[in-house]
Amino acid sequence: MSWPDFAWQGIQAAYASRLNPFALHPLEYQLLREHITRPQVTIYLNIRNAILRLWHSNPLAAVGRHEAAGCARDPRYFQLAIFAFEFLIRHGYINHGCVELPNTARSISRSLGMGKGVRRRPIVIIGAGMAGLSCARHLEGLFFQLGEQFTRRGERPPKIILLEGRKRIGGRVFSRPLAKQGNLPDGLRSTAETGAMVVMGFNHGNPMNVLIRGQLGLRYHILRDTEVLYDYDGTPVDKNRDHKVQTLYDNLLDRVAGFRNPLVVVPTVAGDQALIQAGLDAKEVSQGEDAQVISQLQDAGIMVTVNDGSSVSNDTVSKEHASTGVEKSAGRQYQRGKPGTKLAASEAAKDVSGSDSPSRDPSSIELRPCPEGSQYPTLGHTMDNIIDQYQRQLNLTPQDLRLFNWHHANMEYANAAHVDHLSLSGWDQGFGNEFEGGHCLVVGGYTQVSSGLYSMPFKLDVRVGHAVKSVVSRETKQDEGYVTIQCENGESFEAERVVVTTPLGVLKEKRIQFRPELPEWKLSCIDRMGFGLLNKVILVYDEPFWEAEQDFFGLLNAVEDEDDPYNTRNYANNRGRYWLFWNAIQTSGRPMLIALMAGDAAHATEITPDAVLIKEATARLSRVFPHKNVPPPKEVLITRWKRDPFTRGSYSYNGPRSQHGDYELMAQRIGPLHFAGEHTCAPYPATVHGAYLSGLRAANEVIEELLGPIAIPTPLVPLRHFKAEAAPTPATPEALNLFPLPTGTKRKKGYVDVWEPIHAVPAAGGSSSDSASSSLQSQAEAYEARIIGAILAELGERPIKPSRSVANPFLEYQKDSWYRIKAQCDAERAATTGNPNARAGRDEIRTALGLTWRTADEAVKRPYVERAEKLKRGQEAATRAYLTGVELWDREAARIRREFMQREPPAEEIRGLVTGGTAIEVGGGSMRAKGRKGASGEFVALGEGGS
Repeated sequence: MSWPDFAWQGIQAAYASRLNPFALHPLEYQLLREHITRPQVTIYLNIRNAILRLWHSNPLAAVGRHEAAGCARDPRYFQLAIFAFEFLIRHGYINHGCVELPNTARSISRSLGMGKGVRRRPIVIIGAGMAGLSCARHLEGLFFQLGEQFTRRGERPPKIILLEGRKRIGGRVFSRPLAKQGNLPDGLRSTAETGAMVVMGFNHGNPMNVLIRGQLGLRYHILRDTEVLYDYDGTPVDKNRDHKVQTLYDNLLDRVAGFRNPLVVVPTVAGDQALIQAGLDAKEVSQGEDAQVISQLQDAGIMVTVNDGSSVSNDTVSKEHASTGVEKSAGRQYQRGKPGTKLAASEAAKDVSGSDSPSRDPSSIELRPCPEGSQYPTLGHTMDNIIDQYQRQLNLTPQDLRLFNWHHANMEYANAAHVDHLSLSGWDQGFGNEFEGGHCLVVGGYTQVSSGLYSMPFKLDVRVGHAVKSVVSRETKQDEGYVTIQCENGESFEAERVVVTTPLGVLKEKRIQFRPELPEWKLSCIDRMGFGLLNKVILVYDEPFWEAEQDFFGLLNAVEDEDDPYNTRNYANNRGRYWLFWNAIQTSGRPMLIALMAGDAAHATEITPDAVLIKEATARLSRVFPHKNVPPPKEVLITRWKRDPFTRGSYSYNGPRSQHGDYELMAQRIGPLHFAGEHTCAPYPATVHGAYLSGLRAANEVIEELLGPIAIPTPLVPLRHFKAEAAPTPATPEALNLFPLPTGTKRKKGYVDVWEPIHAVPAAGGSSSDSASSSLQSQAEAYEARIIGAILAELGERPIKPSRSVANPFLEYQKDSWYRIKAQCDAERAATTGNPNARAGRDEIRTALGLTWRTADEAVKRPYVERAEKLKRGQEAATRAYLTGVELWDREAARIRREFMQREPPAEEIRGLVTGGTAIEVGGGSMRAKGRKGASGEFVALGEGGS
């Protein structure tokens, strides 16, 4: 492929990793600022994006060090590539999740006075929810990939133990099996999502994309935005009226956006965006500003930094990937602008009133963030105050107010809290970090994700039924650990480090006793932050009486005081009661409705008897579907998460007393104690993906405590020199210590080291003839660049030869069947050896695949034969088109070259250097490729290193 195509894939991979492809991540910046120059920033970003491209092309296969080094185009940048590789694996941007990883740990040398008896230091993770499983799986992966760093020091990598109080894993991800199973494909179980349910878009960096689609291959159902609203009496709400009220609600959100906490801006350094998009490396120089490392430029007062290097807040990123500012909850979207931007109140009012002259002038709408006597402004009070003003000026109807409060219920669902309990400045903590793409549900249950993390590629050591009672930290290391964890069942564990992933509700309750007590800054943060509640009433039937293709429908709730229907606060207590019904037929395989209970209704569910809830739900549904006979449900599941001793609620939110930065404070470690969970993930709170990412972060913190920060050699990039006064030092893998061979390993006979020499000693200077030659070469390259520009301006890029893949029916069958046959072979190997963790070899799997193919019916083979034939025909057509196109392109390129050289002839002294064609004109694919004339006068393209 062409370099721009290659670069485009790397850029997309960076976006899919929540990274800015054109700027360093702030942590990369902090680590590299004293080691690389401005041109090397672009070179590094090209390498890093290329490594991410490898990972996202197939997250079932780990990216190795050799592959990472292969993303550098010059041996001088191998160490830069290895830094990028270790940064990406430590922080969980690559090689995370359910992927098999190579174990680099070696036997421990007896010269260190140790042998096989060296014990593995324990690390304990409290909680086997998504954060705990993520942290454990990533730590195990890091111990495999960085195992050699432990054994080199005479240590064995630590062992991981997860302590879970429940009798199951998953935490707030719990797909409860139904009593009667339905008809789902591939033998999937019929379950009800009692906890987390929605995957909030796969694109632009959701790590669930890698797990669900890239590794576990789970089925999912994309939600369609076809929501219908019904009034409290069961009549459908007019869509135009619904749209107009939502427009006014959007205006309310725009107006309160001015109180939002500002996005944190972190300095970093950007690369050359044009070069990165073209797939080209920056040219290094030997003197001047661009020869100095970033920290030297900053010390000299030269401005080199830009805004935060995240993919959404940097001004240098492609605008098409900027945050849309959309809050997506239950299929209803609210478009929010930048702080301080808003539609004029008069315009918003005009749209709702349907008149150019509303009853009163609404231009005087005022923001009153605090009620009298309160120092903590809330979203609910502020918005209700604006609604009251609109109501007085526009004569809003009771139905309008019911619609307003339905949107409030939607907001209370998104935050698991009453709007009056949401901080005005921080209620939308995750603003600017929304993922793209449709929301979806996992067919067969979200629990499959946590089960996959637990069991693949091998089972984690999870001790269920081990509720933690106390965590005691010692000031000095004794025995094998710093921390003692005491469980309620009487068992205790010693640990080097502890990762606490218990929900914020449990921390608030102080069920776990920490000794010494957590510091005041942590305790006050726990106290300030909110932990909300959402409950569900799940109804299962034998037959659907609703529209089976509709994913959800909403219900407006009546005013509580019928004598005052124009007061919006008279809707607050009940607005979240059965306000939305999810249709779960597609994902459960049974006719199932999931009614959401948000805001005050969520708390009322905790104390309302099941029979009352079922009766009320049936009555509400009977009004919506009056021509249907709504039967009693066959099975009912009602959640009461506040009662759950291992959760004490649903998910976190920013309460009125919350302070800017509280989520970051919750994530800060205390000595040997680390913290993870959705309540510690500032960019993505209250989400499954936020919990997962917090586990990756905590794993990186632990590995840094055990091994230290990433070791960066000095110099990180050896200097480029054209003459040396001493013999060059070969840049072999061993010399760079990138891929050290095991002790005693010998090269195979006939091994040839093809690594480029690197001069370790700076050249003092060159002769005048060398300088003249270099000057002529530069002139020739500049002239060639002008010719290339003229060619590309008229013709565009030279056609790319289509990739050729083998059109083989068996190979097509193998793609679809590999993991199914592998599972069968693994099961047979485990049964034969008696080892449940035994795995079949690749040759054994290939043999089994060949046998199943040879013995398969023609009906099974036919689709693959047809697919191979179609692929073959497509390849033949693409090849014919390529040959025709490249012949025309070459002919026209030669013409443009001749005409250019006639119109602007080169200087006589460089004429011999520009006769012929550049690499881009013969399919080299790089405008920076150099060349020379061969013995017979033909053009010979040279590689990146000029060798």
